[in-house]
Amino acid sequence: MKQKDITVNEAAVRSGVPPSTLKNILYGQSRNAGVVTIKKICDGLDITIQEFFEDPIFADLEPEL
Repeated sequence: MKQKDITVNEAAVRSGVPPSTLKNILYGQSRNAGVVTIKKICDGLDITIQEFFEDPIFADLEPEL
């Protein structure tokens, strides 16, 4: 959202995902966002799921066992 320069509330309106859900994802309170939610967020940000997961933040993730 920083790259798109939009607020959480604006992203919520665009994606149809409640602001509380977006905040929980952004602040690490929700660690397992569903695929449908991620797809809605991507659609609201006008990016593909592939673009979403190409973000460098995902490069350093450790696999969970």
